Amino acid sequence: MKSQYRTLCLNDKSIPLFSRDWWLDMVCGESNWDVLWIEEKGQVQATLPLYTPHKGVVSMPPFTQTMGPWFAPLSEDTKYTSALTQRQILCKTFAEQLRKYPHFFQYFHYDVTDWLPFYWEGYRQTTRYTYLLPDLSDPNKLWEEMSGHTRRNILKAREKYAIRVETAIPVDDFLSVFRKTFKRQGLSVKNEKVLRRIIAGCKERGQGELWGGYDPDGNLHAAIFVVWQESSAYYLAGGGDPAYRKSGAHSLLMWEAIRYTAGKSERFDFEGSMLPGVERFFREFGAIQMPYFTISKGNLSLIHRAWLKCKRLL
Repeated sequence: MKSQYRTLCLNDKSIPLFSRDWWLDMVCGESNWDVLWIEEKGQVQATLPLYTPHKGVVSMPPFTQTMGPWFAPLSEDTKYTSALTQRQILCKTFAEQLRKYPHFFQYFHYDVTDWLPFYWEGYRQTTRYTYLLPDLSDPNKLWEEMSGHTRRNILKAREKYAIRVETAIPVDDFLSVFRKTFKRQGLSVKNEKVLRRIIAGCKERGQGELWGGYDPDGNLHAAIFVVWQESSAYYLAGGGDPAYRKSGAHSLLMWEAIRYTAGKSERFDFEGSMLPGVERFFREFGAIQMPYFTISKGNLSLIHRAWLKCKRLL
């Protein structure tokens, strides 16, 4: 079905970026993902891409916010009850197809608001949150909806610290700041090779860019990486140098990226965070809270856990 799925991705713009074939090739590896497919009378009705790092294990690939089922668009006059019934039937079919996988773990896209068919099959659900700017068409309105704190940080970066915003900064510059952010939190960057591959692939497709904020002495205060498609832009990764956290450069970069992607996407997705400080940073851009589901079933055996840990280390 992968060849059919590639054709579908080529022709249907409604498939979310993180479920598109070229994205899955980059983050999973071409041989480590598959797709469940439902069609009726020769017409595709729904798909469910799967990252399978090990036999019997479905999980989330790195740097990928959501996956989950995709449903073919319905006509505008379709009644809500009809649409809900059809989606439940499709999800029930997926749940039946997934029985051959002892372990399942995915973040579903927030367009999927009904997980009952999976609940009925014994799956578990946990709610996570992202933050969205749903309409990028009016930059003045976006500016007004921000908190005063965020606006002051943007102006401080421009006027007090004379931060110069540059695009297409060197990948190594970006990663140096990215690592410092993790180090400040007592963490290390995982899957750096995958991140490099994503940056190169998205830039080549014209669907991603790096931004950096430099002071007059050439010091890089903060850097971010944003990807996009027509329906949405996504803040994928970024951070700031702990030595320059007070400059407001990170806020300025986010604002410039939002303004830039307004010409390419309908909305901006901050990708959320369950960490209080990060959540507040996103929320104060005037973004609305959007819940999405973590759907899981089964537990990894000790052998599976050890194998996956070894694979990450290698």
